[in-house]
Amino acid sequence: MTAPLHDTAAAETALTDIAAGEPAKAIEGRSPGRIAWDRLKRDKVALAGGAVVLLLILAAVFAPVLTALFGHPPDEFHPDQINADLGTPKGAFGGMSWNYLFGVDPTFGRDVFARVLYGARISLVVAFLAAMVSVVIGVLLGIAAGYFGGWIDAAISRTMDLLLAFPQLLFTIALVSVMPDSLLGLSGSGVRMGILIVVIGFFGWPYIGRIVRGQALSLREREFVEAARSLGAGSVHILLRELLPNLVAPILVYTTLIIPTNILNEAALSFLGAGVKPPTPSWGQMLSDAVHIYQADPMYMVIPGLAIFVTVLAFNLFGDGLRDALDPKGS
Repeated sequence: MTAPLHDTAAAETALTDIAAGEPAKAIEGRSPGRIAWDRLKRDKVALAGGAVVLLLILAAVFAPVLTALFGHPPDEFHPDQINADLGTPKGAFGGMSWNYLFGVDPTFGRDVFARVLYGARISLVVAFLAAMVSVVIGVLLGIAAGYFGGWIDAAISRTMDLLLAFPQLLFTIALVSVMPDSLLGLSGSGVRMGILIVVIGFFGWPYIGRIVRGQALSLREREFVEAARSLGAGSVHILLRELLPNLVAPILVYTTLIIPTNILNEAALSFLGAGVKPPTPSWGQMLSDAVHIYQADPMYMVIPGLAIFVTVLAFNLFGDGLRDALDPKGS
């Protein structure tokens, strides 16, 4: 059967172009990072969570500026804003006004807006630094357990099981109660923050340690690891140059998901009196103070509780979106 004339002409034209040396259109490839970013951009919920996280971080960093523009110093008393007989703020909704955007706290009349911003500093600093402690310890021990195996894997795995069963909350409260008020050049709230960072970070590393160990177990038998061994690469080189770069994705995902957990842990410990000392503001401490007066001034409980809720939700939404974006099986 004879081919149609227009198809034959098109084929001859294409062959002529190739023979003439016309460059073919290059197929543009995408790096794994670009693929993950394109996936993340399509996830509007994750982007919204990331935007809220960014705003919270900026608000905490620029708390002194925002307080100077829209509020008052966090430790400045305003007794004129308090009902002398009841000890509650004057006006509706905890004394909210243009001068006091979130109202004032009971008894002392301190600006709640400023205290929420400075409380965000405490929560975010403790959460981020504790996450870094967990990641460093968990990655180093987890990758060693997965790669070396044998008694090293057994020892590290049993240690992780022990720490996961340890009563972290009770231990932290007991430790804070016996620690001195001054330690290593720090005093007051600095000591408390240091203890919270170390304890929360130390008890958090087994979670990422298990993840990294499982990944290292599957990666150590891969071809690129065998090739590195055959070329004479040492264990340190294989761990840091071959295995670790392939663990970046789960490490990033875990970090974004452990930060909100650390925020909740810090708030719980501050609520129980094991956090930073007054008058340094903390969201958990504000909730603890609100327990005794929530019926007369419910807004003083709602505002820090809402701050914790929004922060944790934003981090979780962003972390879930990042996990989906970095999933190699995703679309």
